[in-house]
Amino acid sequence: MQQDVQLLADQIRSAAQSNSARPLRIRGGGTKDFLGAALQGEVLDTRGLNQVVAYEPTELVVTVGAGMRLVDLAALLAEKQQSLPCDPPRFGEGATVGGAIASALSGPARASVGAMKDFVLGIKMLDASGTELTFGGQVMKNVAGYDVSRLMVGSWGTLGLLTEVSLKVLPVALAEANLRLVCSQAQALDYLNYWGGQPLPLNASVWTADASGAGTLLIRLRGAVAAVDAACQRMAAYAAGEGVACAPMELSDADALWTSCREQTHAFFNAPGPDDCLWRLSVAQVAPPLPLRAATFVEWHGAQRWVWAPATATADVRRVASEAGGHAMLFRTSATHGEADRSVGVFHPTDANTAGITERLRAQLDPAGVFNTARV
Repeated sequence: MQQDVQLLADQIRSAAQSNSARPLRIRGGGTKDFLGAALQGEVLDTRGLNQVVAYEPTELVVTVGAGMRLVDLAALLAEKQQSLPCDPPRFGEGATVGGAIASALSGPARASVGAMKDFVLGIKMLDASGTELTFGGQVMKNVAGYDVSRLMVGSWGTLGLLTEVSLKVLPVALAEANLRLVCSQAQALDYLNYWGGQPLPLNASVWTADASGAGTLLIRLRGAVAAVDAACQRMAAYAAGEGVACAPMELSDADALWTSCREQTHAFFNAPGPDDCLWRLSVAQVAPPLPLRAATFVEWHGAQRWVWAPATATADVRRVASEAGGHAMLFRTSATHGEADRSVGVFHPTDANTAGITERLRAQLDPAGVFNTARV
């Protein structure tokens, strides 16, 4: 793998010395190329960085090259009954560990188990001069000064090139159960907020409505056998007292459903109209149903809401997200307008203080603008 690292370092040094206006673009499997503001520059391909550097199952730590595919990492961990609990979306078999970290996307269990940044222990990276740097390590308490390891999470490849990553992993839960409740979005949010304050092993949740408008709340429970069994009984009894139907799901059906949520193959993610864009809203978990006349998909116990709305509704979408204590990202453009939709801004505008911090970080880590800063 070191030979591949050296080749990438040579590409970076060459770009830095050429003073070219054309930046470098870091790319693994390319499954998230549709995300971000703009893709520019010569590709730095990380797929050669796909080795397992170290794996200590008893220490719950794995170190891999940033180009390792997520499917291969999942298979490696499954052999020891372990997993990366935040279960980042892949959007394709080629998705890599580096791409999961750069995009900072997490799966359905994020609200219960933590985000991608919570599982990054240490990294190796190439900076804008082609120098390999090491940050963090293989234990949780390893940070002094800037926590650059976690700073790279969500950086979209604009601060440096990840070459190696150490991740915290966890044992697979001993028991799992999935419950289906027929209820409105407002009811679902009330139940999730109530149950979220109880000692229950909630792992993931999703609410959506079908074409007729009937709403369904799906909840996944994971933990010790006794805790999951007791939670099922308690939640079913509470729902019955509210006059709401609550039924268990078969594990195979539930697995397929959670995968469809994570990978956006669920029917909701088919655009309702040719002008509709997919918006990802991150809001306060306790926020009520949002005042948007749009199809909505609720995850993370209410903290993540997906809505379909045209780019012309950008001001309303972002205003509603702000009023709900969060922000809105243009996740997928419409079939009709495509790239033109990005002119409204992919990411929610940041305040002056946050923007200033971001620019100072870039100035420290990539003063010559070698990497594709246009993506954000």
